[in-house]
Amino acid sequence: MPKTTKAKKKVTKAKIKIVSKAKKAAIKAPIKISKTYIPKDTEKYMCEKHKVFFRIKLNEWKKELVKANNEALYNGSMDDNSISADIVDQASSYTDKNVEMKAINRQIKLISEIDKALMRIRDDTYGYCLDTAEPIGLKRLMARPVAKYTIAAQEKHEKDEKVHADD
Repeated sequence: MPKTTKAKKKVTKAKIKIVSKAKKAAIKAPIKISKTYIPKDTEKYMCEKHKVFFRIKLNEWKKELVKANNEALYNGSMDDNSISADIVDQASSYTDKNVEMKAINRQIKLISEIDKALMRIRDDTYGYCLDTAEPIGLKRLMARPVAKYTIAAQEKHEKDEKVHADD
C-alpha cells in the first residue's frame, strides 16, 4: 500500500502593529481652537489649526444659508397665494418672487461650493490652487473661504470664460 503524506498546513502569525499611547492620542485627539482664533501668516500654511478654523467657518456659513433658505421658502412671501385684481400688484408680486427665487438659487449653489470646500479640507487640498497647486493665501481664504484658485488663476479663468462667452 503506497504511503500517503499529509500536506503540512502553513501557519502564519498575524503581525500586530504596536502603536504607542502617545501616537494613539495624536491620531484620535481633535485639534481644538478658541472661538477668537484667527489664522496667522507666522504659522505653517494649512496646518491642522487652519483646517479646523476653516471647517468651522464653512459649516457655520452653511448652517446660516440653509436656515435663511428655509425661512424664505416656508415663511416668506413665497407662500403668498393671494391673487390681486390689480395687474400692477400681480406684476410686482411676480417680480418680487422671481428675485427671491434667484437669491435662493444662488445660495443653493453657494452651499454646494461650501460642500466642495469641506471635501477639499478632508482631502488635504484645501487652500491650494486647483490649477497651479500654489497656496491661495490666508487673506483670500478669510475673505472667500470657498476660493479654489489663486488670484492670478482666477483672473485667467474669468478671462477664458469671457472669451468663450463672446464666441
